[in-house]
Amino acid sequence: MKKYLIFLMMAAAIAMFGACSPEDENEPEMPGIETPETPDEEEPGDQEEPDNPDNPDDPNNPGENPDTPESDSKILVAYFSWGGTTQRMAQEIASQTGADLFRIEPTVPYPTDYTECTEVALAERDNDARPAIADNVENWEQYDVIFIGSPVWWHTAPMIIATFAESYDFSGKTVVPFCTYSATYRDETLARIVELTPDAEHLTGEGLTSGRINEQNISSWLKEIGLIE
Repeated sequence: MKKYLIFLMMAAAIAMFGACSPEDENEPEMPGIETPETPDEEEPGDQEEPDNPDNPDDPNNPGENPDTPESDSKILVAYFSWGGTTQRMAQEIASQTGADLFRIEPTVPYPTDYTECTEVALAERDNDARPAIADNVENWEQYDVIFIGSPVWWHTAPMIIATFAESYDFSGKTVVPFCTYSATYRDETLARIVELTPDAEHLTGEGLTSGRINEQNISSWLKEIGLIE
């Protein structure tokens, strides 16, 4: 009987340990910025390589794809990316559609430290801030379809997306929202981008976690909304 009780206690301990395992997909996320950044590929302190036509991570050189339209396409992919995940998704969209890329960058950069960045982002959200953007989209009038993308920050789109949306006339445009996220608030973030662009028509957006950003998933989505064949 004593051995049986010991066995039951050991089994219970193992079960409790497993329930607290970081592999548990239901484990609560760290409070603050909800991003899909992971230490191996999305550390905010990562330095980008210098511009290089052969570098697929260069936001201005998404790579050539013989099956996509020419570079004078009337599609724009505008995105904000803190750690790099949203940039990867934006680049894949541009590669498949032949779109131009515009990286939304703040005039005052966000802290590269994760915790500090969460604090700045929360303060911006709570104060309904509009962080200034460092550059402008050239030839805005030539674009018919605008993809707008960001990570999920504090349950929604970063406030700099509001700045971008309020900086341009979206009348006659079609907006396609996209986002990257860890586990939750995907739909809320996509809905926020739609809410910020009321004068535009909208196509169904997409949100992906870091591990699901690939050619196949993005291709399936773009085909569903009729932007590629």
